[in-house]
Amino acid sequence: MTAATVMPLRLRMLVFTIPSMPRAQPQAGEPLISIIVVNWNGLDLLDECFASLAKQTWKNKEFILVDNGSTDGSRELLISWAARLPNAQTILLPTNTGFCKANNIAFSRARGEWIALFNSDAVADPEWLNELVRNGDAANRIGMLASKILFQDPAGVIDKVGHLIYWDGQNRGRGTMETDVGQYDQPDEILWPDACAALYHRKVFEETGGFDESFFAFGDDADLGMRARLLGWSAWYVPSAVVHHRHSASFGVYSPLKVMLVERNRLLLAVKNFPWLLLLQNPFWTVRRLWWYAYAVLQRKGAAARFVETNGWRQTAFNFMWSYFSAMKLLPDALRKRQRIQRSKRVSDRELLQLLRRFQIDVRELTLRD
Repeated sequence: MTAATVMPLRLRMLVFTIPSMPRAQPQAGEPLISIIVVNWNGLDLLDECFASLAKQTWKNKEFILVDNGSTDGSRELLISWAARLPNAQTILLPTNTGFCKANNIAFSRARGEWIALFNSDAVADPEWLNELVRNGDAANRIGMLASKILFQDPAGVIDKVGHLIYWDGQNRGRGTMETDVGQYDQPDEILWPDACAALYHRKVFEETGGFDESFFAFGDDADLGMRARLLGWSAWYVPSAVVHHRHSASFGVYSPLKVMLVERNRLLLAVKNFPWLLLLQNPFWTVRRLWWYAYAVLQRKGAAARFVETNGWRQTAFNFMWSYFSAMKLLPDALRKRQRIQRSKRVSDRELLQLLRRFQIDVRELTLRD
């Protein structure tokens, strides 16, 4: 797959509202939750994903199922599932517009007070949605809720329980690759949730403007979380909301495109959201991180070593050039967005730096762990 270009806002799409199954009446005061699932060539994943969402105990919900130009037959499977799910509609996009744009389009059609984002390569426990929403509190600006996301294979290993961030904008899931022995079984404040399986109050999307579509995919939830944090929203981790994830089933774990987007988008995140003092230090922190990546490759440890083993040194060097060339093309737009973000923020630079320090990741953990 090659990098796709984000399509203009006049994107043509097909939208079907599927007659849905009868559903139980919601309890009084039970808010509507809009569940958004974006699919791209996920034929082998959809049955298990949608079956788990159909079993959610939260009654008052609607489904918005988006297909991002699939060519593997999963488009037809998505349509058939929409006929079986309550209050379901499908949005069929002609090409792959990326995770960000597809979710923004779905949000524009969502009616719920809360918006649940769910990856097609994930499977949720029946109480997942119920556990998330009962921990939300929009009145106190707790508008982002994170799941305990475990790998489906190997079982019992943590994918993410929230996120941590490095000083140059690179970020990593909290607890990634740790065996789950209950060390993250207490609810806690986090920096932001992973959008693989997360719940947001709709005001988070309205106030931030949703995902930045120039990101296409990867790092988009980090950028959204940072912008929401700057507006005074907080995030909460809910360990009883359990999801099992087939990590990077769509792109592949060591896909050159994925790695390019991750490196490019962390720079765009920093340009848009970081205080000037920290942004000016970005080259130093990046060089420090890359030095540790080089050390990790020599020690044959961490994701960088796996990428080099899979793709070779030539592809690795090309990937870095590709990342920064792409970032430079997007830099003028990122700086314009920065002006709007910084004008409207409700958090001071000092408060933001304290927050980043609280949730920072050590460079050795970032680079040496798989």
